[in-house]
This record gives sequence, C-alpha cells and structure tokens, in this order.
Amino acid sequence: MEKPEDRMSCFLTKALANVGAEMAHLVPGRVSTEIDAQLAYDTHGIIQRVHELLKLYSDHDVLSERLLFKIPATWQGIEASRLLESEGIQTHLTFVYSFAQAAAAAQAGASVVQIFVGRVRDWARTHSGDPEIDEALKKGEDAGLALVKKVYAYIHKNGYKTKLMAAAIRNKQDVFSLLGIDYIIAPLKILQSLEESVTDTDVKYGYVPRLTPALGKTYNFTEEELVKWDQLSLAAAMGPAAEELLASGLEGYVNQARRVEELFGKIWPPPNV
Repeated sequence: MEKPEDRMSCFLTKALANVGAEMAHLVPGRVSTEIDAQLAYDTHGIIQRVHELLKLYSDHDVLSERLLFKIPATWQGIEASRLLESEGIQTHLTFVYSFAQAAAAAQAGASVVQIFVGRVRDWARTHSGDPEIDEALKKGEDAGLALVKKVYAYIHKNGYKTKLMAAAIRNKQDVFSLLGIDYIIAPLKILQSLEESVTDTDVKYGYVPRLTPALGKTYNFTEEELVKWDQLSLAAAMGPAAEELLASGLEGYVNQARRVEELFGKIWPPPNV
C-alpha cells in the first residue's frame, strides 16, 4: 500500500486478528473484536473491515461462530450490523446510551447490545435536559439501570434474539441490580469484593434475578417507542446524553487506535527490511 495511514490500518487489523486468535484458542465461548471507530459512520467500510478480519481469523483456524464484531451504534453501524447478521456474522453493538439506539440495534438483529450503565449515571449526575434520563430520575430510578431494564423488557416483549450486556459497572450493588441480564462486564475489584463478602452461604447464592423475560409482558411502551426505527427517527429520539457520550466515546477509541498505529510506525519495518 502506498499511503502510510493505509499500511498502519492494515497492521492494526492483522494485530487484532492475531491477538483475537490467541484468545480464541485459550478460552471457550466467543471473542469480540473491535472495529476501528474511525469507520463508525461508514457502513461499507465497517462491512469490508469485518470481512478482512474474518479472512485473517480463518487463516488461524478460528471459525466465524466463535467471533463477535464490536461495532459503534451509530445509524451506519446499526445498518452494517443488519447486513452482517443477514450473512450469519455475529455483531456486538457498543456505545449504546439510549433506548432508541438499543431498540434499533435489536430490530437490526444484533447478537449483542452493550449499554454503559455507569457512564449514563455519571452524565445524569452533572447534567439535565435529557428527557429519557429526566423521566427515570423523576421516578426515583438510577438512569443507567433504568435504561438496561427498559431495553431488556423491549427485547423480550418483541422476541428479538439480541442478548443484552451491561458495562461500566461501578459497584457490586450494580451487579445485584442486574441479575438476570445476559452478560455483565465487571472490573476485577468488584468480582473480588463479591467473592470476599462475608455472607451466609444460603444468602450469598440465593439472589433472585431482577431481570426476567416476564418483564416484557408488564412493561408499557409508547407508540413512538414501538416504531420501526430508521435514521431520521433514531436521530430525533437520541437525547443530549446519548449524543455527547457517543461522540466522546468514539473520540477516545479513535485516539487509542492512533496511539497504537504510532507504535507500529516506530517498530515497523524492522531495520533489516
């Protein structure tokens, strides 16, 4: 490739597949590989990158059913997810901070939708003016946990295949509040505090799930929330919290990718090549 930035992108893609393949051979279940956040608004670019990664994984004898591809939940990312899932490729939608994003991703058939509970809560503590968050606070609910509960109910009410993942967990009470969800990403210190907690064994292992499929039968949604989501309705429904958090999240991941590319620029090609 003639352009240095294209070469760096190629190196990063291959490095991701190399590391992901090592993980796939070490652990059961699926490995999630992040798609470059610089492609967040490029549906074709996302799909092309996923196919490149699939080819590289195939060279390492890692089958597609062992893989998830982590895509930002922009409209273009959601569309890429829909098209990839139609090919049987599993996608993992991230940077989800609003009901509209999650609902659109579920309608698109995303395999996993990831909500950042703590980031939504942090925004709610220092801002106001987001209708979705203001409604949760008015009810005395935690904004991040309320979003997870609502999305979980929506998925089960409509029978979507999507699994729900909670991330940005801040404390062990968050874990208890999310029992029943499909996946939780919890920091090591929280897992250690759960393990070390002094509790009667019957109590420690006797917690009742807070989220169950029955929630979908009792949760009431507005007509606007049950629409077939498209680019215009998604843009109109995303409040300031989702817009700000999505933008800052993408910026952070783009900067991380650039730092890795700078590292590759220093170590490649080796002096003897």
